[in-house]
Amino acid sequence: MLTTLHTAYTDTRADDLAWALGREPLPALAVLDLELGGARLQLRLLGASHQVLLEDAYGSCSETVACMPGSSTPLPLGVAKQLGDREYEFAARVETLSEGSFAGRAQELLALVADHPNSLAGTFPGSPHAFTAMMAQRLDQQVLWRTWHAYPQEGRLVVTRTRVGALSRSAGTVRRSEPALL
Repeated sequence: MLTTLHTAYTDTRADDLAWALGREPLPALAVLDLELGGARLQLRLLGASHQVLLEDAYGSCSETVACMPGSSTPLPLGVAKQLGDREYEFAARVETLSEGSFAGRAQELLALVADHPNSLAGTFPGSPHAFTAMMAQRLDQQVLWRTWHAYPQEGRLVVTRTRVGALSRSAGTVRRSEPALL
């Protein structure tokens, strides 16, 4: 689903993004509720980027990547945490592109998510290439999502990938499922 967000473009630099796990739901400009194989997932576009809320048989968790006033946790390159009987993995990277390459990449990504049933994307006023997009899927005992945060004025695209998967216990050891590519 592609929508136009009716708000000021508040996170205007890729370096302003912060990451948080476990925050309460923040006010959202657009929301997509999904049921993915027993897991309830809510994709939320914020005025300052994204939040994902996940609830399943193992409990609930929330991930927020946004401009968060007072936050001292910058966007990490990677995080791996055990959350009860499941594992949470987060990875982020920043792509720096030329103006022409950025426009092409933005169009590709918006076309990818526009009609995908498990996606939500919002464009911000002022630039057709200023957007936040999210896409989710369920694979076996894992819920995966990717996000894209576009900063056309910098030519930077922040890409995140998250996997929340059940831990499997066998012979006293803990093993995790291999992550799938979304």
